[in-house]
Amino acid sequence: MRVRLAPLYFTEWNEREQREYEEQLARLRDFYGDVAEFLEPVAVGEPLPDGADAIAFPQMIFAAFRHDEALKGYSAPMVVLTSRFGTVEMWDWEIVTYLRDLGLTVFSPYSVEMGKTILRAIGARANLRSGAKFLMFQDTPGEGMQANIFKKFYWWEKQSTEAMESFFGCKLIYKSWKAVNDDARQVPDEVAEEVCRDWDVPMEGVAHAHYLRAVKLYVAIKRVIGELGGVDGVGANCLNESFHSDTTPCLVWNMLFERDNIIWACEGDTLTLLSTYVIYRSLEKPIMMTNIYPFLVGMAALAHEKIDKFPDIEDPDNHALGVHCGYFGFVPRCFCTEWTVRPKVLAIVNDFALMTDCRMPEGKITLAKIYPGFKKLSIIEAEIEKYVQYPGSDCRNGALIRYKDGHKVMDRLCSHHSLIVVGDVRPQLRQVARVFGWAVEEL
Repeated sequence: MRVRLAPLYFTEWNEREQREYEEQLARLRDFYGDVAEFLEPVAVGEPLPDGADAIAFPQMIFAAFRHDEALKGYSAPMVVLTSRFGTVEMWDWEIVTYLRDLGLTVFSPYSVEMGKTILRAIGARANLRSGAKFLMFQDTPGEGMQANIFKKFYWWEKQSTEAMESFFGCKLIYKSWKAVNDDARQVPDEVAEEVCRDWDVPMEGVAHAHYLRAVKLYVAIKRVIGELGGVDGVGANCLNESFHSDTTPCLVWNMLFERDNIIWACEGDTLTLLSTYVIYRSLEKPIMMTNIYPFLVGMAALAHEKIDKFPDIEDPDNHALGVHCGYFGFVPRCFCTEWTVRPKVLAIVNDFALMTDCRMPEGKITLAKIYPGFKKLSIIEAEIEKYVQYPGSDCRNGALIRYKDGHKVMDRLCSHHSLIVVGDVRPQLRQVARVFGWAVEEL
């Protein structure tokens, strides 16, 4: 999914500047060829080539101050990559500022990593606009095992689906969770055995027959994906409609990501699916979703997880537990320092169900999520301090997360579902927000 860039040039260039432009364009192909396709250069004022997602400026000269109307005629975002190191040349900051004051969307990356983040984000936006497909398995959203909770969620609303499709151009495709599980039950054991022959999945305490149920669900979901073609993300109403399934789809999501690079989401959460898609496709950093339980919530959080008390630590107001489905949450194993499939924990899922017990690296993380309404991005600087265990609870292994101001988080947190991105990626996320035109709520 490479972004298509139209390189622009000013016809006022002299022979030396034209030669330097060509040399710089060749460098940019080397720096960014893995994320961008550079189309044929175009003179400022001429139409962009068909299919161009953005404009690249390999060079800036004095003429940039003299083509206001021509430049304002372009609606595509502009990326200034004028130094021989693949970044913005510092002498071009005044031109960048001038163009921004014209109302243009201009990016000036100061590192190649930042440049790639911006270009990947533009590519993700273009892919969404071209009709990216998100597949969601559900039958009766908001009803089921915990209807009193699930009916509160924005992602079940028709308004949410229509707004998501309208704002981003993507397509949400809904299929029956019951039907795909019925199909999974018809998959012969020998077919499942052949499919998982090379998976080499680490497991503890999991009966082979239970493991095969998850493999069969993978086979059934993979068939639906194959019939639709070009699926970019997939999820299921796996908890609230768990009565339709003999298992859980955690292992399915891992294998679809490993084998087909398909993004996932838990609990039918299309807002999380979109957030994961945009952030991962832009940053290509390890990412996952978990439930955030701030210590300030007190017993309302503890009771849900069947825990007597939070860990006894200093500064509890600025801490939260990250817990989902009995453990830290589902994470693809390639993002983890530890990853093992274990028997289910939650009472609301089938006794044959599975869950991943995993850990991402301790240290700096960033919490992020698109707000309901699709107009803002939440960004929270945080860190995983350690992992904590509560035997016999619904938190057998959760992450102890610290942030700067727990009271601000409580005041502005947009969802109990939060994405964790490894590392301090706040600068990159600010650029992603600019690509999509989002305001940033940074804590």
